[in-house]
Amino acid sequence: MDRQMRAFAESHFRGLQGGLSSNVSPKLDHVDFIENPDSFSYADFFKGYLLPNLPCVFSSAFTEGWGSRRLWVTPSGKPNFDYLLQNYGDVVVPVANCGVREYNSNPKEHMPLKDYISYWKEYIQGNYSSSRGCLYLKDWHLCRDSSAESVFTLPIYFSSDWLNEYWDALDVDDYRFIYMGPTGTWSPFHADIFRSFSWSVNICGRKKWFFFPPGQEEALRDCHGGLPYDVTSPTLLDSRLHPVLNRCSPPLEVTQEAGEMVFVPSGWHHQVHNLEDTISINHNWVNGCNLANMWHFLQQELCAVQQEIIEWRDTMPDWHHHCQVIMRSCSGINFEEFYHFLKVIAERRLLFLAKGVGPGKVECGKSTGLGPQQAAFDVSRIAEVLKSVLAHPDFQRMDTSTFSPQPEELLQQLEEVVAATTSL
Repeated sequence: MDRQMRAFAESHFRGLQGGLSSNVSPKLDHVDFIENPDSFSYADFFKGYLLPNLPCVFSSAFTEGWGSRRLWVTPSGKPNFDYLLQNYGDVVVPVANCGVREYNSNPKEHMPLKDYISYWKEYIQGNYSSSRGCLYLKDWHLCRDSSAESVFTLPIYFSSDWLNEYWDALDVDDYRFIYMGPTGTWSPFHADIFRSFSWSVNICGRKKWFFFPPGQEEALRDCHGGLPYDVTSPTLLDSRLHPVLNRCSPPLEVTQEAGEMVFVPSGWHHQVHNLEDTISINHNWVNGCNLANMWHFLQQELCAVQQEIIEWRDTMPDWHHHCQVIMRSCSGINFEEFYHFLKVIAERRLLFLAKGVGPGKVECGKSTGLGPQQAAFDVSRIAEVLKSVLAHPDFQRMDTSTFSPQPEELLQQLEEVVAATTSL
């Protein structure tokens, strides 16, 4: 990020209410296709897609040097089962059954990769059918759990990735995933965790995507207020079940080919189907551009929890604390952890601006480039959201006496740096 781009970005967020990425459904009839890496800069992506929160598809030229595209795929473009078995066969992976609905998702089991590949081969031989159901390997943390060769190189467009930077700093988790499965496997209708951005690359195979801009999902709710499980189901056309469906525009449809990379913006609901035997690499990520969206989502999640147990508010000791506990169980994060997330990223940016020390290159595609303008922009976005966090009544109810530094002190440090770096 250079000084001009930082000024452009800060001006953009000054014009947004609460710093939220656009929740007004844009009038789109297609998703842009980016053909040539040599003529598409980080600034092009930042201004054209990241800030306006719009999807796009990158051609296979952007990923042609990846090790996984060379090693995980046969010359005929199919999954290289022999290579995967030789290198990862004993790794235990999570597998979902696409044929069984569990709420608005699918139940999961765990098995060695060699057992899943054995199933996959039998599924193909059985004309893509099995008494075991349609099984989909999803959310395999390869980079967290295994020593990997050069599976991929993190594209510069997605290098400002606070979510994985935070979990890498704690060394306990990440949001980098491998998906693989036969023709017919799919992911039900959803928006990504924490209202993160995501990107997805087909190492081999093809996917069909259905995209709905933020807000459009409200017209898909049924008469009980629930979101659909499958937007291709004929039941969606039943006006008695879905009384406001006529307010929803048709989805944006994208067919993603082998090697191509899809950028999924914050808060866009989507559904994805594998049209062929497919392997993909997927990341969820948060940065200064969708941080306010994440904070807004967490506030909504807490309100939903509070509404569920409102009848016990006056009789349950520490009711507000229990709401935070339930929220973390359901959403994976609560207000306290969100604060610590902001704190870790903030302290790393403050250290960089003070001493030029920041995240560097590490293995398995975890490359992060950080310059002074990017760090200053990050500090300004954290300061704005942290100010809102500290003003929230439910955060004020929390015991922060053991926090170091105190939240108010951290905000003061950030605001001082924002003022000092205005002319950077």
